[in-house]
Amino acid sequence: MQNERLTHQFRSIGKLNTRDEASDEYKISGYFIVFNSETKLGEGMFEEVAPEALVDVDLSDVRALADHDTAKVLGRTKSSTLELSVDDKGLYGEISINQNDTDAVNLYERVKRGDIDQCSFGFDILEEDYEQREDGMKWTIRKIKLFEVSVVTFPAYEDTAVSARSQQVKQIEQRQLEQRKAKLKERIQKWH
Repeated sequence: MQNERLTHQFRSIGKLNTRDEASDEYKISGYFIVFNSETKLGEGMFEEVAPEALVDVDLSDVRALADHDTAKVLGRTKSSTLELSVDDKGLYGEISINQNDTDAVNLYERVKRGDIDQCSFGFDILEEDYEQREDGMKWTIRKIKLFEVSVVTFPAYEDTAVSARSQQVKQIEQRQLEQRKAKLKERIQKWH
């Protein structure tokens, strides 16, 4: 079953690393989205991003942020300080750190030491499927609009995703109840 909606979502997926270039350039890199990697959002709630989610996605003006904070811009594809590419594994990115920005350099050093090692992405879901399984509900994200990737101290995934998905579960259960009521009503009318 497909569902189309537009609400900002944030997910934490990958792990980060740093690289010192021969040209003294600092980079933070990693997979911001990993395909076909099922994540447990909460009790009975699972999600994964399908490879087709990034087909034709617009990467021309995506920002790299620190902790999803729009005041802490680390790079941007439009200015070529963030490079994003899609491969068979997912969405890979490299952020070129501005060495004149002490906040960015400090963040780079924290990633380098391993104090911060997670990344996330901010997006709108344009198309997704869901299925009821024995162990709960699973959503497969089929198409997104990507607006940012983030280096994160604490992943936003659990709180944000569980809240959004819990509402969807309630809506799906309500629709299923209404469908059962309608079928029962049809049966009763046939007997009268």
